[in-house]
Amino acid sequence: MQHMRVNEPFATSTAPAWQRPEPPLVLASGSRTRAALLEAAGLAFTTLAPAVDESEALAALRAEGAAVRDAATLLAELKGRSVSGRAAPGSLVIAADQILELDGDWLEKPADLAAARRQLERLRGRTHRLVCAVVVLREGARIWHTVDVAELLVRPFSDAFLDAYLARCGDGVLASVGAYRLEGEGAQLVSRVAGDHFTILGLPLLPLLAFLREQRVLLD
Repeated sequence: MQHMRVNEPFATSTAPAWQRPEPPLVLASGSRTRAALLEAAGLAFTTLAPAVDESEALAALRAEGAAVRDAATLLAELKGRSVSGRAAPGSLVIAADQILELDGDWLEKPADLAAARRQLERLRGRTHRLVCAVVVLREGARIWHTVDVAELLVRPFSDAFLDAYLARCGDGVLASVGAYRLEGEGAQLVSRVAGDHFTILGLPLLPLLAFLREQRVLLD
């Protein structure tokens, strides 16, 4: 079985037996985790990185008083629209966004290790929510979306543990909005999880696959 590698043209891909050759799928994301989830699920796709200032967009939505679920959906749609013009005609563009909500505050990906430390100190001993939206667009128009929420309780770890964790993981923690990856050493930070595993990783995968079956992109 041959899967499309990231950034290869559509013509080089042989779709899996359960995926129809048309329309092509495009993942509007630079996230290796999201790409890995789609690849592991057996999808043939290409990726195009969106050109979106997420911090600026998030700040604008917060200033407008948007609900967190709406903000995640709109940010995902913004990412999808930013690549739609570069996708092959008729493509289904998949885009996602995840917002970490802590007592009403929205936390962003930390800019550096000092910011990651401050973020983890805020999360320590508290429950936060990961609000994750995925949208599908065709020709720049949203044709489907869903939002899912997971809750995580971060254990009251020591400062010594935090020092060791940041030293081991380094800049890798900056790729996650929570400064942790649950599929890696970040699992040591958490004492309880309520919600879907794929949502925590940044892509509500199962409803997305169901939609692709409805669209006859995947065999039912």
